[in-house]
Amino acid sequence: MSSVVVSGSLNMDVIVQTARRPQAGETILDGKVSFLPGGKGSNQAVAAARLGARVSMLGAVGEDVFGETLRGVLKAERVDASGVKAMRGETTGVAVIQVAQGDNAITGAAGANALFSPKMVVRTPRRGEIWVAQFETPVATTAMLFAKARAAGARTILNLAPMVPFPARLMKLVDIAILNEIELAQATGAKITAKSSVAAIAAACRKLGAPVTIATLGGRGLVIVTPDGVTALPAHKAKVVDTTGAGDCFVGALASRLAANIPLLEAARYANAAASCAVERLGATPSMPSPRQVAARLRNA
Repeated sequence: MSSVVVSGSLNMDVIVQTARRPQAGETILDGKVSFLPGGKGSNQAVAAARLGARVSMLGAVGEDVFGETLRGVLKAERVDASGVKAMRGETTGVAVIQVAQGDNAITGAAGANALFSPKMVVRTPRRGEIWVAQFETPVATTAMLFAKARAAGARTILNLAPMVPFPARLMKLVDIAILNEIELAQATGAKITAKSSVAAIAAACRKLGAPVTIATLGGRGLVIVTPDGVTALPAHKAKVVDTTGAGDCFVGALASRLAANIPLLEAARYANAAASCAVERLGATPSMPSPRQVAARLRNA
């Protein structure tokens, strides 16, 4: 089995659950608050590790209680956190997540994540490894890492979330691009909505320019576009509690299967089932499923 290396964000998620979201200027006082580990990078690393991969994490936190807690979480999940830099005088990233009726809205403060630079990277890519990144840390750092990964013969997965401006040349360093329908529309300029056909989504995916693009569509499932064609997979039935981290679960689960030399479509089916498990628990990192949970979901599909 190859290793998975995740370069990305680490956040403390401040989750507020309410029956509904407040309107502008309105105050709701019946909320329930939780402090849970998160950040797209950390979520993806934990997901891959729980599903059996050897995982290393690269990123930055502040020298504060949140940063210490998040590094402790990674170590407890058997993720190598030696590549997570604690930055003096900086704060750890925070995400305020409002959960209402099973859906979420997120406001983030990047903190140390925004300062993760190439000089902080202590790991060199190796042939056969799976390197994963998102857009919650600087694009320039991701581009540098992916260039080195490509040169070394590693495989690269880019989760284009949240969408930020990026140079077109970055996609030439990406083997698999993963994004949701909103991000797909933002990245390509295509008119993609929740009702867009598979053909329309596939056409937009091809405009992105990556060899393989996977569009995750929430309750509609996902669309996989490869040089060999288009495959649509339906979503699994789930009792939705909180959708936070479902996309991260998909990315981490996919990386774990690819690291085990599982073919892409089979790996995507597994990741699809894993993501459906993740929405049934509150929070991002805590909701990442075990192999037993994913196996049960696949059996009952």
